[in-house]
Amino acid sequence: MWRCVALAAAVWTMAEASQAQSLTPYSSAAEAQAAMTSGAITSEALVRLDIARIDEIDRAGPRLNSVITVNPRALQEARAMDRERREGHVRGPLHGVPILLKDNIETADGTPTTAGSLALAANVTRRDAPIVARLRAAGAVILGKTNLSEWANFRSTRSISGWSAVGGLVRNPHGLDRTACGSSAGSGAAVAAGLAALAVGTETDGSITCPAAMNGVVGLKPTVGLVSRRLIVPISPEQDTAGPMTRTVADAAALLAAMAGSDAGDPATREADAHKADYLAALDPRALAGLRIGVVHGVVRGSPQTEAVFEAALEAMKRAGAVLVDVKGPDEATVNKIDEGEFDVLEWEFKAALDAYLAAAPPAVKTRSLAELIAFNKAEPRETALFGQEIFEQAQAKPPITDPAYLEKRATLRRLAREALDRMLREAKVAVLAAPSGGPPSIVDPVNGSRFFGSFSSLPAVSGYPHLTVPMGGVDGLPVGLSIVGPAWSEAKLLAVGYAFEQATHARLDPSFQASQALRPEVAKAYDPR
Repeated sequence: MWRCVALAAAVWTMAEASQAQSLTPYSSAAEAQAAMTSGAITSEALVRLDIARIDEIDRAGPRLNSVITVNPRALQEARAMDRERREGHVRGPLHGVPILLKDNIETADGTPTTAGSLALAANVTRRDAPIVARLRAAGAVILGKTNLSEWANFRSTRSISGWSAVGGLVRNPHGLDRTACGSSAGSGAAVAAGLAALAVGTETDGSITCPAAMNGVVGLKPTVGLVSRRLIVPISPEQDTAGPMTRTVADAAALLAAMAGSDAGDPATREADAHKADYLAALDPRALAGLRIGVVHGVVRGSPQTEAVFEAALEAMKRAGAVLVDVKGPDEATVNKIDEGEFDVLEWEFKAALDAYLAAAPPAVKTRSLAELIAFNKAEPRETALFGQEIFEQAQAKPPITDPAYLEKRATLRRLAREALDRMLREAKVAVLAAPSGGPPSIVDPVNGSRFFGSFSSLPAVSGYPHLTVPMGGVDGLPVGLSIVGPAWSEAKLLAVGYAFEQATHARLDPSFQASQALRPEVAKAYDPR
């Protein structure tokens, strides 16, 4: 075990940690809230403890590189929440709880919003994205910004997930040589490592669910339009959404409740207020009893260990009363058409969305368009030290999104994805679909690239439907997740199902901070039996 882990634990036994004897770095936000309610700890003490753990775990020792910057006003915000509590005003379950935000989400605290790029190092907007304003209104304390795959993993086909020129490589706390996936790698790794109980990620396709699954935490990609996307560095207005990343489903429900809602500045959210629900109240440990669940096989390829964990998860659901129905996915031609077409339309959308974002950036940001960003990267060797920017260049060559060819392709892809999911749900008469979220995290390989075992993210991403992943166990100590997918606006149902599964299995793994799987005693002995 790394010395810094012991040091971080020691921090929790000193001074302010004496207030929190019932808490550990892996305690949930709900447990932290209960401790604050009882007077066992203050929000200020929680923030200090989290900052100390960031120093010991993230910036030293294992050096996870999951946090880019700490909010310089975090302690001030925590003291304000403590003052309100003393005065008898508690805003809700997030009151005084520290939270980390992916560093493509704007905040008014003076920290830059970089998307991991040196080109946005001066992007200090001094404004809160609407979801940040909602979190502050709910009493959450903004702890800082997390590292990410640069430009949300939309710069190169040979990119390394979790790497950015600003923050370096995010390391997976379950295996430091393993991918933390992307693009919300820092959010997933930080929550898994106990740097904060709550984090926000963003997803276009897999960028919440993949890092959540591979770091062994809960991640929810909401229905597109449930959560405002305004003042978040974009890829696609058709697929982008922010969502919660937490260690427990109950924390994800509380976080989503605070984030969800209509925003007049984001037309996609016009129905959000009508569809948002009391997600915490909907949680039920008996939610699996009698529930028909569609089981999707064949999602993960080349990892029989993951399939074995999935089968064990299905058995646990059956023991809890679920009725499991095998469901056939879309044919190969449809899958290929969606996969290939999605990448193409995202390039069209990225160019238009990013040009609009950069044009409105503060004057200190000198790159005002995708074309200028491409030139910046060519002149800045730190940006292209590991891979290039061929996606940028392809996107720059795209015509405007008013082009009829784009409009037809986007409409077709959305229709195909929705028809596929709707058919699977309808024909099997099931409430939700279940599949592995993907395989275990592979070794980070800057030469040959990381191995990918497949995922269930594309259909809900292209359709705009919600997608929840919860921990379902591990493969040789490396986490794998269970995906639960439903129709639009079914977040309450997905969270209830995920909560019941979580309570039935308690499958989440605390991280080991293992430097390499090859150093595990049984593996090392097999490597060198003499």
